[in-house]
Amino acid sequence: MNIVLLGAPGAGKGTQAARLVQEFGAAHISTGDMLRAAVAAGTPLGQKAKSYMDAGELVPDDVIIGLVKERLQEPDAKNFILDGFPRTTAQAVALDAELNNIERPLEAALLIDVDFEVIVKRLTSRRLCRSCGYIGSVADEVCPTCGGEMYQRDDDNEETVRTRLDVYEKSTAPLVDYYRGCELLVTIDGDRDPDVVYADVKKALNL
Repeated sequence: MNIVLLGAPGAGKGTQAARLVQEFGAAHISTGDMLRAAVAAGTPLGQKAKSYMDAGELVPDDVIIGLVKERLQEPDAKNFILDGFPRTTAQAVALDAELNNIERPLEAALLIDVDFEVIVKRLTSRRLCRSCGYIGSVADEVCPTCGGEMYQRDDDNEETVRTRLDVYEKSTAPLVDYYRGCELLVTIDGDRDPDVVYADVKKALNL
């Protein structure tokens, strides 16, 4: 299983990736998670990326591509799910070149498709647990899983969410055409119960 997950921020890519990882054991390579960890650690990469992330803009290609190349060399990445990368056609071309070099071609580009207004409502009401990473809503004052503190990410306010969606529309949406041209695109309606979406994902990927 070597796949790319596509879709706007908040479309549910991370949720579906986590389920695929749990059931099939592929490496979940999330550039968003890697970048947030770098920001939290205060690394040079994190400091460089933070200003872009806080404004809802894309982190420069050279930073992201270097990060992904390093991750693909790790032993657990023989089978992988790329979540949040590539975000531009240029990144997709660079990824194809790297995957050809290491002889691990993509098997599918899975698009989780959700209306933008649904995403705005979903993200601005989202809350996360600081302790275990549980994803809940404004109704969750404490984490129902571990009792930890629930918080809102800095970039989950409406203005930044809409900026992120605008950036996605202009820069990332062309990837749909790119992977359609490569005959790798698989589209799933993401505006449904996650269990239903996951069942369709497995069916589409012949899993």
